[in-house]
Amino acid sequence: MMEMLIAFGSALWLGILTSISPCPLATNIAAVSFLSKKIVHPAMVFISGLAYTIGRMVAYAALGWIIISSLLSVPQVAQFLQKYMARALGPLLIITGLFLLEVIVLKLPGIALSQKHHNKLVESGAPGAFLLGFIFALAFCPVSAALFFGSLIPLALNSKVGTLLPFIYGVGTGLPVLIFAVAIALGLTSMSHWLHGITKFEYYTRKITGMIFIIVGIYYTGIYIWRLF
Repeated sequence: MMEMLIAFGSALWLGILTSISPCPLATNIAAVSFLSKKIVHPAMVFISGLAYTIGRMVAYAALGWIIISSLLSVPQVAQFLQKYMARALGPLLIITGLFLLEVIVLKLPGIALSQKHHNKLVESGAPGAFLLGFIFALAFCPVSAALFFGSLIPLALNSKVGTLLPFIYGVGTGLPVLIFAVAIALGLTSMSHWLHGITKFEYYTRKITGMIFIIVGIYYTGIYIWRLF
């Protein structure tokens, strides 16, 4: 039970950290703000923001479930992961920690939408907002890619409740975005001070999480590879 709670808590935290990282945070705020400008009624702003949030959650949950299920459905791959995943977890956590600390910097190609298609999605209401969130979720930045592929997927492959963790991660990525949508729907248009606070919070939590990942990664490496502990 405790192992399950730790896995769920870790997946939720990774999702929240992904959503408030600089690149996804800027994308989320820009998308929700743009949605609010195209809609007059506050309730519809909230509904569109919720649809956008659910789109992001579904994208992460579906992608994670497909990757995990595909890997575990092949007996040879499942046996390989069962034998070597614990050994690989340490180095993967160290590499992810280095990404979070920005020791390793990598530029990834993004998914771009033309202004025409962007406007069409927004003007189509909640279904368009859902699709917009789904597409933007797949436009991985280096930090979000490191958290998703370098932390969540290995964590899920090493957990008994692995197929549920991408959904929990998706919920984590959606919570901050939903807060933005509620704030905008309530008319809190001046959020610069609040945004500054979130950015500052993200900076320190990302650094702390990165250091924890490196420490835990060294510990796992010592146990499963070097047999030091």
